[in-house]
Amino acid sequence: MMDSSLIKPDLHYTYPVIDYGKGVYLYDKEGKDYLDAASGAVTVNIGHGVNEVKDAMIKQAEKVSFVYRSQFSSEAAESLANKINSLTSKGLTYSFFVNSGSEATETAMKIALQYWQEKGQPKKTKLVSRWMSYHGITLGALSMSGHSIRRNRFVSLLESYPSVSPPYCYRCPYNQTHPSCALKCADELQSMIRKIGAENIAAFICEPVIGAAGAAISSPDGYLTKVKQICEDNDILFIADEVMTGMGRTGSILACEQEGVVPDLVALGKGLSGGYTPIAATLVSDKVMEPIKKGSGSIMSGHTFSANPLSCATSLAVIDYIEKHNIISQVEQKGEHIRNGLLKLQKIHHFIGDIRGKGLLIGIECVSSAATKTPFARHIDATNKIVSIAQQNGLLLYPAQAGIDGVIGDAFIISPPLTITYEEIDELLLRLNQTLLDFQTLLNHAQSQSE
Repeated sequence: MMDSSLIKPDLHYTYPVIDYGKGVYLYDKEGKDYLDAASGAVTVNIGHGVNEVKDAMIKQAEKVSFVYRSQFSSEAAESLANKINSLTSKGLTYSFFVNSGSEATETAMKIALQYWQEKGQPKKTKLVSRWMSYHGITLGALSMSGHSIRRNRFVSLLESYPSVSPPYCYRCPYNQTHPSCALKCADELQSMIRKIGAENIAAFICEPVIGAAGAAISSPDGYLTKVKQICEDNDILFIADEVMTGMGRTGSILACEQEGVVPDLVALGKGLSGGYTPIAATLVSDKVMEPIKKGSGSIMSGHTFSANPLSCATSLAVIDYIEKHNIISQVEQKGEHIRNGLLKLQKIHHFIGDIRGKGLLIGIECVSSAATKTPFARHIDATNKIVSIAQQNGLLLYPAQAGIDGVIGDAFIISPPLTITYEEIDELLLRLNQTLLDFQTLLNHAQSQSE
C-alpha cells in the first residue's frame, strides 16, 4: 500500500479503512465490525446509514447545494431555525448556523461581547470558564477551554479565561459531598466575579455535562440554577455549551432543560446533524438579540458555509427522524440499562473508580486503587490502552481526561447512538467486559515484569 497523503491524528498508526456503517455498527474494508459505543465523537445520535436522511440530502442537492448567506436565505435554513425554536426553551428564538462546535462556542463568545457593546458597555470583554472544560480547538474557543493538554502548545496565543473549579463530585476540590456541600463550586464563580469585577465580564460559559475534558462529569442538582442566578445578579450572560449534550443525548433536547434553566446563548453541534453533515448552531435568546436588532442590526460573524442549505436540510431530516421515532423519550431508560450493566462490571474490575453521566452520555473513570481513588501512573497510559484494546475487540470508546488536575487521570466515555437496542447494549457490555479483562491481563503482565 502506498504512503498516504492524508494527515491523520497519529502519524505513526495505520488506521483501518471503514467501508460502510449501519445502525450502531461500522464495517471496515476487511469485513470486521465495530460496535460504535462512542457515536464517533458523541455525534451519530441516530446511527449510521439512515435512508430517510440520505433521501433528504439527495432531494436538497437536486434543488441547490449552496447559497451565500450574505446574498440569500434558503427554505432549508429557515425551516431548520424554526424547528429548533419550536423544540428548545422559550426565549431561545434565534439560530446562527455555523460548521462546527468550535465555531458555535466562539460565535457565542463574539455575540456576548457585541451584546454589551450595543448596550453601551464595551468594557465587558472578559469571559469566565471552568477548568476541566473543552469548548473547541479554534483559538477563541480554546481560550475558553480548561483542557490543559490541548492548551499547552498554544498557551502564548490564548486568553486565561478558565478560572473556576468544575463540579467534580468524585474528586470534590472542597473535600465535601453533595448536597451538604451547599454547592461551594458554584460559589467559587461569585468569588471570581468579585476578583475580576462584574463590570469587566461579558459571560460565563460551561458544559452542563463535561465531555472530553472530564468524562461526563454531570452538574449536581441545583448547580446550573445557582450559576445562572449568579450570572443574572451580576449582569453577566450565561452561555451553555451543549455541543455534546444537545439534541437528546441526556434525555431532553437541551441538558439545561432538566433543571429548568434557560441560558442566554447556547452552542449546539454534533447530534444536530447526527454526523451526516458538518453543521452547528449558536442559539440566541430574545434578550440578547433585542439590543443588536435595535442597534447595528447585524451580528459580526459568519463563514462561507454558514447556513448551507444542503447541511440545513440534512439536519432537519435528522430531527424529523428523532421526532418520528420518539427516540429521546427512550434515552434515560437505555442509559439506566447501561449503568446497571456497568455496576456489575465494577464488581469484577476493581480499577473502575467512578461511573457517572446523564442519559446516554456515561463516563467511566479508571484508577489504580478504588479505595483511595489513586490515578494510574502516567506511564501506564491506561486510557489509550483501554481504547486501543476495545477497538481490537470491535468496540469503539471515546477517550477522555480525568483527575483533579485534568491531566493525571484516566477515563473513557460510552455514548452509543440513541437508537441502540437493548440487545445491542448487552453486546456492548460483553465486548467491554472482554476489553477490561484484557486490560487487567496487561496490568498483571507489566507488574510481573517489574518484580
